[in-house]
Amino acid sequence: MRDLNMVEGALMYALFVHVHHNIGKVIDFKEIEVLNKKIGESFPGALLIGPGDDAGVIKIPGTGLKLVGKIESHCSPCVVDPWGSAFTGGGGAIRDIVAMGARPLFLLDFVGLGPLDEKVLVGPCGFNGKCTCGDCQLMTNQERLDLISKGIRDVCEVMNVFLLGGGLSTSLGGVVPAVVAAVVGELVTNKPLTKPFKNPGDKIILIGETDDDGNDTVFRAGLAGEMKPAKPLFAEEKESMESALAVIETGIACSFSDLGAAGVGAAVCESANGGNLGAEIELSKVLIRQGKKLTPPGLILNETQARYIFTVPPQKVGNALDAIGENGLASVIGKVNSSNEVVFEENRQVMATIPNKPSKEILDFLEK
Repeated sequence: MRDLNMVEGALMYALFVHVHHNIGKVIDFKEIEVLNKKIGESFPGALLIGPGDDAGVIKIPGTGLKLVGKIESHCSPCVVDPWGSAFTGGGGAIRDIVAMGARPLFLLDFVGLGPLDEKVLVGPCGFNGKCTCGDCQLMTNQERLDLISKGIRDVCEVMNVFLLGGGLSTSLGGVVPAVVAAVVGELVTNKPLTKPFKNPGDKIILIGETDDDGNDTVFRAGLAGEMKPAKPLFAEEKESMESALAVIETGIACSFSDLGAAGVGAAVCESANGGNLGAEIELSKVLIRQGKKLTPPGLILNETQARYIFTVPPQKVGNALDAIGENGLASVIGKVNSSNEVVFEENRQVMATIPNKPSKEILDFLEK
């Protein structure tokens, strides 16, 4: 087995081991497909996509309405920052809706934690139960719930999405709260977009800037001692959504995905894997937040919010950038190929190579 560098190890762990990217390992999707097929006999042609992509898509029988739905959790980051992580969790579910080609309409949320008068440590040392950084705060679960609820409300206000309601449980013990958001939107195209790359030669375009926040993937892989959650973004989140929808409405995008856990790395690798294709990514083309300096690991793995990737034929790049407009933030960061692996380079120096199908030796190593 070849030696894996830090980026390869962290990204491949996220892609091929961690449950966030491998729900199919613990949930029997075949049983869901059987169920959906049975229900489909009552509503022929209603189910367009689901489950398996960024979100599911269904056509409402008897109407021309096509709805997109997604549910997403953001639990562990809320130990460090309840308000900000609830905001970014809701934002992630909203971006999944947009990536399928829909404008989000409403959100439902669920929060589960312990008794409301029970005190918990909130901050970077929250997982340890004792603060050594000086930045943590001891608060009640009621105070933590208030912050989580505000985060959900704030992201709905920023994204112009109805907050219809949700659920609450105070019977969950432990420091990690359950924070779950479900979003539904209306498709704005004739048919939904999907994540997998479609054509070798297509250009890969990234919407949004990358910052130095969001090290969840590195932390989960055991390569960082402190989790630094992604920072909530306000105007940028709304602007990137409008840029994405502007491209989607032109009909020229071949694939679309939002950027969530493991950032650019996961979005590109999952799109390549889903299409049985590969990609070449030039990290020097990734737009960086003004005043920040990022290393290749940060450019690949950081989970900065308000970002999407999509692909278009080479001759349509200009049309895509025109649709986004001068005020939008987008750059061509690479192209699709037929190699079955993704190569991340910086100024032509290879920083990481991620195969679509790692060897058994690599998987065994990652699972230890």
